[in-house]
Amino acid sequence: MKTLKNQTVGSIVAEHFNTAAVFKSVGIDFCCGGHQSLEAAAVEQGVNLDTLEQQLNETIESGTGGLPDFKDWSLDFLADYIVNVYHSKAWKMLPEIKAYVDKIAHVHGENHPELHEIADAFNLIHTEMPLHLKEEEDSLFPAIKLAMTTNDAAAKATIKAAYDNLMNDHVLIGGTMDNIRELSNKYALPEDACNTYLVTYKLLEAFEDDLHIHVHLENNLLFPRAMALS
Repeated sequence: MKTLKNQTVGSIVAEHFNTAAVFKSVGIDFCCGGHQSLEAAAVEQGVNLDTLEQQLNETIESGTGGLPDFKDWSLDFLADYIVNVYHSKAWKMLPEIKAYVDKIAHVHGENHPELHEIADAFNLIHTEMPLHLKEEEDSLFPAIKLAMTTNDAAAKATIKAAYDNLMNDHVLIGGTMDNIRELSNKYALPEDACNTYLVTYKLLEAFEDDLHIHVHLENNLLFPRAMALS
């Protein structure tokens, strides 16, 4: 069995994307928290390290199962994939989820005051995330492509200048979604939940799942290689 405890969670998922499902099942953050060693992440989450290593090794040995091998993709192709898959979903889901969370907070907020906090938290994401997506689409990703093809100094400077700001955005948005998960008790529905309540929580959970992969692809694959390029 391969020893993984000293590797970072992000590097494990970057090398073997199918392990993302294992980390999700035990509640370990592989995107914004991907800098932690496997051992540290297991301790923090209260997960048995030996069992986790065994699960990860079995998953790695089982092969990709048709999942993309993102680490072998060129930077420009990876950037386009992120925009076409994860950015496009975010642009569509942000206003839709905002409408739902505002509605259930209005209807059910008296009996479930946490819904007002969830609505406020998601409204922060609804405000901040479009600015983040636009900076990547209009500035960072074109700079990456230009630096790849021309070795342009200004493009490299753009990459360096954008890095800290975009990473901080990931921490803010990811942390806010973590807060929403806690406030909702991991999207557990109360007994008086209506269908709109159900749909809202399903949308929030799907949004969080997409966000984890989206941020992982940037934090652990795209951004480090772009910084090396610059």
